[in-house]
Amino acid sequence: MGVSVRRAALADAPVIMEFNLRLAQETENKVLLPDVLRAGVTAGLTDANKGYYFVAEEDGIVLGMIMVTFEWSDWRNGWFWWIQSVYVRGDARRKGVFRRLYAHVYQCARETSQVIGLRLYVEKHNLPAQQAYFQSGMKEAGYLVFERLPL
Repeated sequence: MGVSVRRAALADAPVIMEFNLRLAQETENKVLLPDVLRAGVTAGLTDANKGYYFVAEEDGIVLGMIMVTFEWSDWRNGWFWWIQSVYVRGDARRKGVFRRLYAHVYQCARETSQVIGLRLYVEKHNLPAQQAYFQSGMKEAGYLVFERLPL
């Protein structure tokens, strides 16, 4: 495959929204509110302080996406990049698309002096995703994620 990875632009918002809708349904059986999602994706694409989206494409067709957000670690005096919103179209899976996206993020992180690590969270039962993350060189960090919603 001639897959290339680039930073997403505002014009990619519709496909990023579509992929996020599919991601939520496939991994968590959740239905996202389109207006809330549209506003969130637009905010993410227009404010680099919130994070970055990258898309993988071939022949101008977006096959997958990945988002990076940031967490400051006072313990390590550096930034963790959190990998989020990972999605590859069904017909493009197991063809190296995630590997290309991850390699791009990894390389960008290595080139950014204060980035000290990459992190992500994954659903406990999403074994195919966990396998992909292990194969990319990641390992379990030993943390549980807690949340309180809504506020």
